[in-house]
Amino acid sequence: MPRTILALTAIAFVAAAGTAQAQAPAAQPAAPAAPAASGPPPEYGVSISTAEAKKVAAAAIAQVPKSGSPPDAVAIVDTGGELVYFERMENTQIGSVQVAIDKTRSAVLFRRSTKAFEDALAGGGAGLRLLSVRTAVPIEGGVPLMAGGKVVGAIGASGGSAQQDGQVAQAGAAALK
Repeated sequence: MPRTILALTAIAFVAAAGTAQAQAPAAQPAAPAAPAASGPPPEYGVSISTAEAKKVAAAAIAQVPKSGSPPDAVAIVDTGGELVYFERMENTQIGSVQVAIDKTRSAVLFRRSTKAFEDALAGGGAGLRLLSVRTAVPIEGGVPLMAGGKVVGAIGASGGSAQQDGQVAQAGAAALK
């Protein structure tokens, strides 16, 4: 008799657990690591020239007071992520030098704005995987530079808030078009 009770208790426990499992809410789908773009990322083109990089940087620097940002560091890299041009405004915080360069490399290596990484990380869930990608900078202010529909480099700005840096970088990128 005790074995029968033990067996019936075990069966009841398993059945109850199965019922509870069946009633558990369905798992939510994971958020994408980065916002999905329509179609494949743009191809790489011929790297930006020094003259074009200076033009891009000048437009970005001109945007700094308009955005309300403190002095910025502005970096321009080629398609391989190598520095083509760099400018640091007077009294820019020294830490912004490397941050601007890192933002450019992230934008060119992944062929997307660093804002895409910032948004994915802010979404949590699967977006947190970005923390393990060493070269993905999840801070707005890095933007791929496009010419003829192809990535020719990237611009990165640092010194203000992420939003201000994004405005500065976008202004520079717009000068190339």
